[in-house]
Amino acid sequence: MTPGRGGRSLGERAAASGLRVEAPEPGPAYAAAGDGGEGRHCWVRDPPEAAGVWPGLLVEWRQRGGAWQGRVAYTVTGPHGPALVESWLPAARLEPR
Repeated sequence: MTPGRGGRSLGERAAASGLRVEAPEPGPAYAAAGDGGEGRHCWVRDPPEAAGVWPGLLVEWRQRGGAWQGRVAYTVTGPHGPALVESWLPAARLEPR
């Protein structure tokens, strides 16, 4: 059980289901996130919302069409101040921090 929660974690429930699912290999230049589900800090280079380099949090990886993409949350400066963005970006736009 995860500390601070009243029930089993999603990982524990999935393991107890009896289904075996092979996890994909983590994307390039990153270690897999730990069992606690924590993200990894990264640099987001030139996202569509704002050119430049922005600090972000890599949440997960997926592979589409043979290419890796990372789901990241990051902030950019918008016309009304900072804005939080969450999106899937190509691995080439993400760098370890």
